[in-house]
Amino acid sequence: MDFGKTSASELAGLIRSGEITPSQAVESSLDAAEKLNESLNAFLEIDRSGALKRAESITDQSGQERLLAGIPLAIKDNICVAGMQTSCGSRILGDYHPPYNATVIERLLSAGAVVIGKTNCDEFAMGSSNENSAFGPVKNPWDPSRVPGGSSGGSAAAVAAGIVPVALGSDTGGSVRQPASLCGVFGLKPTYGRNSRYGLVAFGSSLDQVGIFARRTSDVARVLGVIAGRDRNDATTADVPVPDYAAVLTGNIQGARLGLPRSLFGAGLDAEVRASVEAAVAVYRELGAEVVDVELPNAQYSIAVYYIIATAEASSNLARFDGVRYGFRAEEAPELRQMYRKTREGGFGPEVKRRIMLGTYVLSAGYYEAYYGKAQQVRSLIKEDFRKAFERCDAIITPTSPTPAFLLGEKVDNPLAMYLNDIYTVTANLAGIPGLNVPCGLSSNRLPIGFQLLGAYWSEPNLFRLAHAYETAQPFTERPPICA
Repeated sequence: MDFGKTSASELAGLIRSGEITPSQAVESSLDAAEKLNESLNAFLEIDRSGALKRAESITDQSGQERLLAGIPLAIKDNICVAGMQTSCGSRILGDYHPPYNATVIERLLSAGAVVIGKTNCDEFAMGSSNENSAFGPVKNPWDPSRVPGGSSGGSAAAVAAGIVPVALGSDTGGSVRQPASLCGVFGLKPTYGRNSRYGLVAFGSSLDQVGIFARRTSDVARVLGVIAGRDRNDATTADVPVPDYAAVLTGNIQGARLGLPRSLFGAGLDAEVRASVEAAVAVYRELGAEVVDVELPNAQYSIAVYYIIATAEASSNLARFDGVRYGFRAEEAPELRQMYRKTREGGFGPEVKRRIMLGTYVLSAGYYEAYYGKAQQVRSLIKEDFRKAFERCDAIITPTSPTPAFLLGEKVDNPLAMYLNDIYTVTANLAGIPGLNVPCGLSSNRLPIGFQLLGAYWSEPNLFRLAHAYETAQPFTERPPICA
């Protein structure tokens, strides 16, 4: 059987029926991960022995009634899995192995899922191309000379290449949705507070969310239903009921109102991306949705606001990495101050240093109000723009990335050009709303293109309903050249 084409939902059905065992499903994923990792560099650790042991225990316990029993998953390397490395793609954490599971991992394991490995990512989730990893860049399975997107590029590539049907990433400014677009898979950033951040290594605490990659809308919905909900270990999780997300996947979107912010379809947007997203809008009209114009006047400031707030929070969060408690420690530093300096100098990569310095600057005396304070005010305006827009529509459609996947090394020396890759995604993190990438075709040189659906708080069911309707009408069945 070609597990590279099989969705998690289909795989779960095969396991429940006894056609295959959890061990067979997991071993197939492990084989694919080991075979393709030399080409893709998507995994930083592959846990063959641990994954097979877990799969065998599921078989022994006849646990197939659990929602994800025997389903192999990959986890971004900034999410803690007990006993497995959590390096965040950085030398400063070295071979750190946490003694506990993140809450989302505990919930996945309780549902029977099997973690096969930890995926490569931009260092501390800071990047849009996965070229900032201390362990080398991830390659896009559609074209290994191109980036997979970032920062969760390893998870996106693993799903696109058919290694696993589902993977977890984190989304601080588009780090799930943008690589999902560049790799041709679905990618969800949930409402802030929908998923626990306990066990997710912090980058920007008011922006971070654990997100989901999959090749089907139904799989994203299935996994969100497992990991979502209140967590006493994370005070920012909301006590909001978790609905049956799968129940909304009816294919019927008659009367749905889709907001179109035409101002976001202007300069800087690749012509093929624009044409693909406009074609998707036409499909929605044919399916019975009403398309209405909406305005997001403050979206033009989103990159500036994001890169002030995110760097400020990063400079605070990353202060804990000092060589004292865990991870890398510089040698030949007889004094404490020297040890701090040399550890951070040798342990952090260039992009992380850049963001720490920017963040420290905008929080410094004399500049706090001018930069950080002003950014928070504009953030409130961006939230208000969305509130007004959602009075007129059920969801908003935009491009996810301004271009298809770009060449490795193309933007490494131009940080501003790299940051502009997040122009369509950072608004959702600033506002705290959910966003979902939906694959909608290929460019002329066969690179994936995606569009983004944005919704009001807790409106993931609406996003799933709209995405599933489009997926049913226009299924994305193409597979990358590098595929399991």
